[in-house]
Amino acid sequence: MAQMIRKQVTLSARSGMALKRLARKTGRKESEILRQTIEQQLELAQTTGARDPAAWQEARAFIESLIAQGPVSGGRTWMREELYEA
Repeated sequence: MAQMIRKQVTLSARSGMALKRLARKTGRKESEILRQTIEQQLELAQTTGARDPAAWQEARAFIESLIAQGPVSGGRTWMREELYEA
């Protein structure tokens, strides 16, 4: 097992009661549930990545350039209803 570091957390009354119920229901310790939840959140944060402001600015500039070109000549050849299955 990895080296453990002691942390103290404060939960709302609602969260504390829900944690106790979950621990009783699953037969796991509250601390185990908290550790697993933290690990899941850390993993999720790594997989989704941080937002890159420069990438958003580049995407916005591209979209604005498309808008500046105006409507496509000839118009669209499809109807919205055709995009959905009947």
